Amino acid sequence: MTLDRLRKQNSSWMIRSVLCFFTLAFYVGALCAPDLNEIFSGFVRIVTNPAQLTKDYFRPEIGSISGAFFNTALVGTVCCALLFLPGAVTSGLTVTGYMLTVGFSFWGMNLVNILPFMFGTFVYSLIKREPFAKFVNFAMFSTALGPLASEMLYRYPGTEIRGVTLAGIGLALLIGVATGVAMPALCAHAKNFHKGYSLYNAGAAAGFWCFFLYATLYRTLGVEAPAIEAITSDGLSKTFVDVYCIVVFVLCIIVGFILSGNSFKGYWSLLKDTGYQVDFGTKYGNGPTVMNFGVYGLFIVLYYNLIGAKFTGATFGAIFCMLACCCTGATPRTVFPIMIGYFLASRFGQDALNAQAIVVGLYFASGLAPVSGNYGIIAGIVAGMIHYCIVTSAPAIHGGFNLYNGGFTSCLTCFVLVPILEHFFKTKEERKLARAGKNG
Repeated sequence: MTLDRLRKQNSSWMIRSVLCFFTLAFYVGALCAPDLNEIFSGFVRIVTNPAQLTKDYFRPEIGSISGAFFNTALVGTVCCALLFLPGAVTSGLTVTGYMLTVGFSFWGMNLVNILPFMFGTFVYSLIKREPFAKFVNFAMFSTALGPLASEMLYRYPGTEIRGVTLAGIGLALLIGVATGVAMPALCAHAKNFHKGYSLYNAGAAAGFWCFFLYATLYRTLGVEAPAIEAITSDGLSKTFVDVYCIVVFVLCIIVGFILSGNSFKGYWSLLKDTGYQVDFGTKYGNGPTVMNFGVYGLFIVLYYNLIGAKFTGATFGAIFCMLACCCTGATPRTVFPIMIGYFLASRFGQDALNAQAIVVGLYFASGLAPVSGNYGIIAGIVAGMIHYCIVTSAPAIHGGFNLYNGGFTSCLTCFVLVPILEHFFKTKEERKLARAGKNG
């Protein structure tokens, strides 16, 4: 394929290519991991253990570094396979679904616990009498409750691991089908909750749905719920993370630069966007969008290095979770105020800025980018501070079984903040029009 033909490819083709590239990169990461001899045994431990927040798949008792990369690569392969189904349509939301799914495959999702939810979405397609390929985005978003499927398979109705039973398989499939059928309707309604100011739209849907299931399965039935606890590892060395991410993200910048006609002009225009209800691929083209993968990815890694974050499975996976919205509104410019808000809040809070819960919380706080994009830096800082204050309390609502906890928190933040902003302040566009009216 010539370079000119490559530049003219539609966004669907480009999205599939980029996501396949990331999947391949995870396979390479597995082969380059320091504990390669543990790749298969670590993978087996990952898929046969509960996955309630937070279970770090890098930890030897739960998995292994190579096993976690291998698990992520396999999950990525499943997601990419869905995108090649006849009739599958991809968009910026497809990137969001894929990146969240592979990001959480380092600390909550695995090849086993995602399957009941994908089957549930298939059942939904049968009910609607429409092709399953039409709902592949929802198939990925519904996996947010992966830990609940693992819980049904290995522990419920107790707190001790007892192994797989027919009853456990039945419960996991039942929850998967119920979630797969409910999520499309809930996601469609969720935007009314946050008015488009949270890029993680599925966070509200998954959060409230998991709250309902958790209350029913545990509180209502009087079943003891397992404690919410963080089990973490020593993590990856910063050298491994830096080299791996720099190679992957620099390649994205190079490819994006070439696709942009050897120019950064399109990317500068993208950076100026408010990030509110936008699909960068459709609005700016393939080149600037692919470039944002790389620039935004390096920006995230630089931030994590500056604050001294430890790269556990959770924090490493969070890098890719933050990338989830690089096609639908998140850029370094709109996310930076959120980071400032987290920094300021950490000065008063009891949790350090580089504490795992706070580092991980930031990835979904980045979904508040449209707030700073539309209302300015101060609004973005306030949004970040509010998110910091409530993100560690939200798991109590859903028992730690909703992996989109931070996305749920970003929607709650919008519920509190956006009505106030709309009532007392004007967006950048409204201020611009007001100035133009005065000058006219």
